[in-house]
Amino acid sequence: MPPTISATDRPLEKLSADAVVVGVGKGPDGPLPTPGAEAVDRLLGGRLLTALANLGARGAEDEVTRVASLGQGPFPVIAVVGLGAPRTGGGYAPEAVRRAAGAASRALSGRASVVTLLAAVGGTPDEQRLHAVGEGSLLGAYEFTAYKSDTDGRPTPPREFTVVVPDAGDAKAPLQRARAVADAITLVRDLVNTPPNDLYPAELAARGAAAGKAAGLKVEVLDEAALAAGGYGGVLAVGGGSARGPRLLRLTYSGKKARTKVALVGKGITFDSGGLSIKPAANMHHMTSDMAGAAAVIATVCLVAELGLPVEVTATVPIAENLPSGTAYRPADVVTFRNGKKAEITNTDAEGRVILADALARAAEDSPDAILETSTLTGAQLVALGSRTAGVMGSDDMRDAVVAASARSGEAMWAMPMPAELRRGLDSPIADFVNANADRMGGMLVGAHFLAEFVPAGVPWAHIDIAGPSYNTGAPWGYTPKGGTGVPVRTLLATIEDLIAG
Repeated sequence: MPPTISATDRPLEKLSADAVVVGVGKGPDGPLPTPGAEAVDRLLGGRLLTALANLGARGAEDEVTRVASLGQGPFPVIAVVGLGAPRTGGGYAPEAVRRAAGAASRALSGRASVVTLLAAVGGTPDEQRLHAVGEGSLLGAYEFTAYKSDTDGRPTPPREFTVVVPDAGDAKAPLQRARAVADAITLVRDLVNTPPNDLYPAELAARGAAAGKAAGLKVEVLDEAALAAGGYGGVLAVGGGSARGPRLLRLTYSGKKARTKVALVGKGITFDSGGLSIKPAANMHHMTSDMAGAAAVIATVCLVAELGLPVEVTATVPIAENLPSGTAYRPADVVTFRNGKKAEITNTDAEGRVILADALARAAEDSPDAILETSTLTGAQLVALGSRTAGVMGSDDMRDAVVAASARSGEAMWAMPMPAELRRGLDSPIADFVNANADRMGGMLVGAHFLAEFVPAGVPWAHIDIAGPSYNTGAPWGYTPKGGTGVPVRTLLATIEDLIAG
């Protein structure tokens, strides 16, 4: 069961819990108190900051210091989490609060399995901060145990969070939203973390369809025969090397009083060996995450429905497994896509754009006001921006809108150009274009140029390359676990809400 979260305006000294969480900032001479820390400090007779200094706490991001209350409060443990340096002018960004809440949630795993109190982490609990506290706490408590044969005795994350606020009524709406967002991200993480022998194309389509039906969405699933009849040459080409055939999933939400139509597209490669252009063995197991874009758009359209937003959203999800075999597509093949354009295949490991081409062409047929596509498209994204920052390309207006939304949602993204001269790298002597540039220069940007061939002129669109941020191969940090992260659900939601607002 997922953890619960609620709010209370009862005084801290009249509550009981396994632990209380407070935040402190990072100052030049040590930790900086916040209102929550000051409230706990009073219960301890003014000794909290002294104890922190003695323990070497600095208030840095992701730093969690546990202090025993020694019976001075209705909780045995105080978890003091660092917020980092305050912003110019004072206070802490919502993302700092979100990360701090997540770090505390992870640190209390096995130590506070019943109740954790979050007392004014980072300052006065306004709506933004409450939402950040809720998201961080719930996301930090995530764990994936589906394949653990023995969970008895394992440390478990906190299962109940109570946020201490001046007015519990004011906290209800932001915490409900945090719950909905966390549930959507949990769906993405679970799908990404499920191994490819259990999450093959038909199964991902089935799980996405089940989530859609539970959210009240219109659901359509195309199998191999329907894909062939519909002219989805790209999806069929990539999926042809696997005994487990490809699919295309469509989920549609039509909100009341909708005046805006948004198309979501996400790459669903359930495992990517590279095909005949096979990848090196090292780290190939991380390619279980190559359907993270698909999982994100499935979860986002379900989240939009859960929130009841006044918008029409259709997620178009191409799904395939890219394997080498006697039936695999080859370098030198020419693939014909749904919109009639043709690509010469020069690299079967540039398969994501091949299935996305069909999906973008199909999404465009609905005449959307905007197209948002996300995919683990290129290793070049990691080279250019690292493992935590997504690259965003597309039409200038939509690209910049996505980056602005990401800044508010806490998902790091950077606007990238599409220089016209890089398009020449896709020129083909026998087809409309090749699927991969030979010199690999500007690979992330060239990938966006390929996708642009399937977006009608004048339609605002954005491509979000999440090759790194969608899957954390290193140690957990903040509210981000090892494995699937759930990026970019929060940015997609924020962008859709901006489009609704005009």
